Amino acid sequence: MTSSPLRTGEDAPLNSGAPDSDLAEERAWVLHIQTKLHQWATNGSDKRFDDLYNLVCNPATLAVAWDRIKRNRGSRTAGVDGETRWHIERRRGASAFLADTRATLRDRTFQPCAVRRHGIPKAGGKVRYLGIPTIRDRVVQMALKLILDPIFEADFVATSYGFRPGRRAQDAIAEVYHFAKAPSNYEYVVEGDIEACFDRIDHASLMARVRKRVGDRKVLALVKAFLTVGIMSELGTTARSDMGTPQGGIISPLLANIALSALDEHFERAWLDQSRYTGRREYLHHTGRPTYRLIRYADDFVLMVKGTQAQAETLKEEVATVLAKELKLTLSPAKTLVTHIDDGFDFLGFHIQRKTRNGKRVVYTFPSRKAFESIKRRVKALTRHATTSLSLPQLLYRLNPLLRGWTNYFRHAASKRTFTYLDHFSWWRVARWLWKKHKRPSWKRMKRRELRNWEIGEDGVQLFRPHRVPVERYRYRGSRIPSRWETANTRDPVTALGSVRA
Repeated sequence: MTSSPLRTGEDAPLNSGAPDSDLAEERAWVLHIQTKLHQWATNGSDKRFDDLYNLVCNPATLAVAWDRIKRNRGSRTAGVDGETRWHIERRRGASAFLADTRATLRDRTFQPCAVRRHGIPKAGGKVRYLGIPTIRDRVVQMALKLILDPIFEADFVATSYGFRPGRRAQDAIAEVYHFAKAPSNYEYVVEGDIEACFDRIDHASLMARVRKRVGDRKVLALVKAFLTVGIMSELGTTARSDMGTPQGGIISPLLANIALSALDEHFERAWLDQSRYTGRREYLHHTGRPTYRLIRYADDFVLMVKGTQAQAETLKEEVATVLAKELKLTLSPAKTLVTHIDDGFDFLGFHIQRKTRNGKRVVYTFPSRKAFESIKRRVKALTRHATTSLSLPQLLYRLNPLLRGWTNYFRHAASKRTFTYLDHFSWWRVARWLWKKHKRPSWKRMKRRELRNWEIGEDGVQLFRPHRVPVERYRYRGSRIPSRWETANTRDPVTALGSVRA
């Protein structure tokens, strides 16, 4: 990599836990580095970066990484060493902790600890296992992600939306909607489901893709160390990880995107071939050949197909072949389906279906039944008889963020009727909770004391009302989603830092 005049090592100050002005300087420096890396990667698609380890070890990078980690709720969860953010700040101090971490990185003695395995129940009695790294490992992973993210962002295709800066699930849904509605009318959908994707990603294939961009052996060794770190079970036994990227790690989503970009690139090449001149897609349709577009969010994807069902089935087999050949992954035969848009399908919590209204075919997006049943279960869990020991404000502090987050996620779909029902359901759950809490008083007394004007609240805390959330169509941005580094300040770092101080 071409040498940069920016500070990369010894001369960068360590200001963790310092005043906000110092942290602002470190953020400005890291942003400048990320912008330059992104520019270099964008300008040279075959460029390999050979001097990244010093950037990972840089005190400013580690300070920004620590700031992001400590703001995350996960900082209150300990890894196998039993340390949380509280232990670090109270016992040693953040500055000493980061200095020790940097020293182990620079003298190459840093070794990640085994991740603590934690199971989360899923629907159908299944369990999803997360790996919880130690705080130290999370900081190093975040520092590594800060440096690698802008490099690989230059290579990711526009239809990959999961765990990427500036992109969200609503962008993926908007793209599906764009291809499903007129005049596009892509009628068949291949619903992709990869069996245990994160657990079975082949390390050799993944590292081969990382090496296309990263030539720094120290960084490659660090990535490999996080991939092969052991997993400690609930029984205290440790097993080596020979495949997969443990869910829960800071860097795991980036590595998964790097691996699955093999699938994206295969279908992106096909799309570019179908679109290589104006009118080619129409020509393909007239000659009985399909056109298709892959839209992926993490390990969930759909392949929109304009053609026949038989052609969609053939493309499903093509997806399976690419995954097996490039990543040694397999599709779930039971869950990978070919569906007509009129029958509807679920994607990222939304149900997408074309219906006929007033003689016109219209595509709708709704909250899926599964997503709605999930929010109802969570509301029920918070308003059981067992929680009546809480005060009303305590209950609302738990319930309101849940309702607010769910409605904000679905407010760009045709959700008004669903929001009205959820409002009715949550209001009555809390009303019944109050009735049980106050030893089943008469409803006349409840209306007079706890349900004034049919509003529920106490001490300035009111129950969030989903039916008041406005519903609006999400703007389809297509390939016009800018990277955060494309619009960042690219001036000389000294000038940038000076403007921060001012």
